[in-house]
Amino acid sequence: MSMLKDLSVDQQVGLLFVILFGVLLLVSVGAFLRTLREREQTAEQQEWQHEFRRDLRAVWGGAVIFWGAWISGPIGATLLFGVFSFLALREFITLMHTRRSDHRSLLLAFFVLLPVQYVLVGTRHFDLFTVFLPVYGFLGLPVISALADDPERFLERNAKIQWGIMLCVYGLSHAPALLLLDFPNYKGRGAFLLFFLVMVAGTAQIGQELASRWLRRRPLARRISRSFSVRAWLIGAVSAAIVGMLLYWITPFKAGQALVMAFIAAGAGTLGGLVLKALKRDAGVRYWGNRSSITGAAGLLDRIAVLCFAAPVFFHSVRWYFSLSK
Repeated sequence: MSMLKDLSVDQQVGLLFVILFGVLLLVSVGAFLRTLREREQTAEQQEWQHEFRRDLRAVWGGAVIFWGAWISGPIGATLLFGVFSFLALREFITLMHTRRSDHRSLLLAFFVLLPVQYVLVGTRHFDLFTVFLPVYGFLGLPVISALADDPERFLERNAKIQWGIMLCVYGLSHAPALLLLDFPNYKGRGAFLLFFLVMVAGTAQIGQELASRWLRRRPLARRISRSFSVRAWLIGAVSAAIVGMLLYWITPFKAGQALVMAFIAAGAGTLGGLVLKALKRDAGVRYWGNRSSITGAAGLLDRIAVLCFAAPVFFHSVRWYFSLSK
């Protein structure tokens, strides 16, 4: 580990890319070969394989996001995630029932609250960034909605918009904020924290799906997800914690700290996945961005849902534990 820490930042990044994309390629090839062997499958096996392929694509997407964040630098990464938030929020709103009187609130959400949030991230105003949407945004939206003079389902309509902002903008904006955290003796390595988060979140998701396949199913919320159980969730989170501990050398954490931080982030991320499934059930769709969607970013929210929950929990846990003011 001391030898790995002595490598330059570029050398460490090169090594990580070789390991990351090499492992993902091997897993993808193995999954493809297995589908060729198992020609006759039950409906349950087909559903599980579909879920596994979806999660694998999510990990691939997270790896590409990390690569894009690294080559574009902190400012470029902030803009990149801002675009992701815009597309994810549009995908969310498309599947929610809104009225004509909600247009003002939606304009405020897309063209004021979202860009201001990311400007606060890019300029490192972390204290204001953490309260801007939950306080000023959430108080301003119902005011604009009330001025539209439409009281029908007022609470329901505003709650949907606020929840979409909380999920797609507030939660996801914490991912590029990790690039800008100022650790002593860790300058220029913020992308490794984002990589760490993506890896542990993806590992937990895949680990949970595999555990739900092997274990006797005891779903905790059967009407939302037949694969989510306490044991499967715990196995996924512990698997991610072990991966996080093995990756401690790319972070400012010690091995034990990396273990705990990975468990917290992974556990929050997989619970977020359950919440997104509940939202999809409520919307009457199986996937975000289905064929009838016109968002142009089909399935984006499915791919980043785990990050939307894991990123803010991980960011604030790290910032609080290490007493980082910036």
